[in-house]
Amino acid sequence: MMKFASFETIVEMIYKYGIPTPKEQCSKNLQLGISFAGGYVAGVFCAIVSHPADNLVSFLNNAKGATVGDAVKKLGLWGLFTRGLPLRIVMIGTLTGAQWGIYDAFKVFVGLPTTGGVAPAPAAVEPAKA
Repeated sequence: MMKFASFETIVEMIYKYGIPTPKEQCSKNLQLGISFAGGYVAGVFCAIVSHPADNLVSFLNNAKGATVGDAVKKLGLWGLFTRGLPLRIVMIGTLTGAQWGIYDAFKVFVGLPTTGGVAPAPAAVEPAKA
């Protein structure tokens, strides 16, 4: 859920604060690069949020009959949060960046705009004349 909750906001912030030109003036390759970067950062957030629970589940699966208290005693509270986190960040960040990059590349392929920026306003419908 963290991937979806943060991706759009991160891409919009990159366009707002990191790119000196408006999105519409950026090349499609740059826009796809921004989608990958936004996805990578969203993946980093996802890795940080989900890592303690994944460490706990891994411990419980490997130590039959163990409890959450056993995991905290063995790994320590700090260990639940940090053990293996750098590798997880690289793995999840890269995978998430690639997922969002492919998603936006497909959108470009079918003629849709990439993620980020303000959605175009719907066309106005004129009232029928009597």
